[in-house]
Amino acid sequence: MTNKPADAPTESEQSFTIRVVDSLGGVDASRWDALATETKEAEIASGGTSSPAPNPFVTHAFLSALEDSGCVGEAAGWLPQHLILEDPQGDPVAAAPAYLKSHSQGEYVFDQGWADAFERAGGRYYPKLQMSVPFTPATGPRLLVGREPGASIRRQALAEGAKTYTAQTGISSAHATFLRPEDRDVLNNAGWLHRTDQQFHFRNRGYTTYDEFLETLASRKRKALRKERREALANDISIDWLTGRDLTEAAWDAFYAFYMDTGSRKWGRPYLNRCFFSLVGERMTDRTLLVMASRNGRYVAGALNFIGADTIYGRNWGCIEDHPFLHFEVCYHQAIDFAIARGLATVEAGAQGQHKLARGYEPVTTHSAHWISHPGLRRAVDDYLDAERAEVAHVKDVLAEHTPYKKGE
Repeated sequence: MTNKPADAPTESEQSFTIRVVDSLGGVDASRWDALATETKEAEIASGGTSSPAPNPFVTHAFLSALEDSGCVGEAAGWLPQHLILEDPQGDPVAAAPAYLKSHSQGEYVFDQGWADAFERAGGRYYPKLQMSVPFTPATGPRLLVGREPGASIRRQALAEGAKTYTAQTGISSAHATFLRPEDRDVLNNAGWLHRTDQQFHFRNRGYTTYDEFLETLASRKRKALRKERREALANDISIDWLTGRDLTEAAWDAFYAFYMDTGSRKWGRPYLNRCFFSLVGERMTDRTLLVMASRNGRYVAGALNFIGADTIYGRNWGCIEDHPFLHFEVCYHQAIDFAIARGLATVEAGAQGQHKLARGYEPVTTHSAHWISHPGLRRAVDDYLDAERAEVAHVKDVLAEHTPYKKGE
């Protein structure tokens, strides 16, 4: 474990120190997860429905599974550089998952245009610091401050500590993506540039059944979804929810074949390896859900989801047989079914996808923050983001007029 002390400015009289570690292997898992447990502000932002629990993607189990499986590391261009904020006694009081990146792959917030422009002007954009969860476009805490008093001060210290890291290492920039409002506000107040984008999420308004949800839709949309779900299962296809003890190695073997097929066809190089799935199945048994479709006694498609305190997060999908509407059934409709059955408030079904709109998912603004060291690049990016935020807001307003819900719902 590499230790690189750097003083982190703070508004408190208490002085903090930032320690940078290149592995979670030497970080106490229970302490990390205590810091990752979402704060009262996050509970308020979610409508007060969440119970104290870490977001699944910033848990020690998930992040260490990425490291231990080799999905992240220097060879992958995701070198862990986690920021640990320590008090004068050397105790960890805050943290931020962070990676030194040699490219912009697997982030879902695209800055390749910035890199290209800067390098054509003679600058060096990479490496950069990425404060995020690798390969995971899901909103969650990035400045992990736990539930103890003084959270805002510790967030400020992390925000300033990341800036200090860029200055001391001479790298071009630091980026924090898919931010909670409380993290976004602290970073913006610290001079980071604000960026927005868009996803589509399902909001569970207290439904007790899927049919109850359908009743909130316009008649034509309701009939279309019922027909779509019938046709998805028309070829003797059945659906299983696998979680807990049902997450066997045989199930992971089947899902990995789906994942590799989709990755090789769509993205060129899948980010996750087979070992990773075994590790999360072992370490996050009750927070992992595989939705698997079978035909003639064989699994033919599946979707990987993670279960949070009040949200189910759809992550990866794949299939080895093509059937009409099966992708929509396994990824979107079944996630809604699960959220309603478990009383979860939200379904986050991943990045992009206006096709989700017709299936009850609504446009939601996502947020990121960017610290750009070079003054010229910073000015150019700032001007670009002003225009981009306006465009994202306009598109959201237009799409909100085309949800399938009855007017007034």
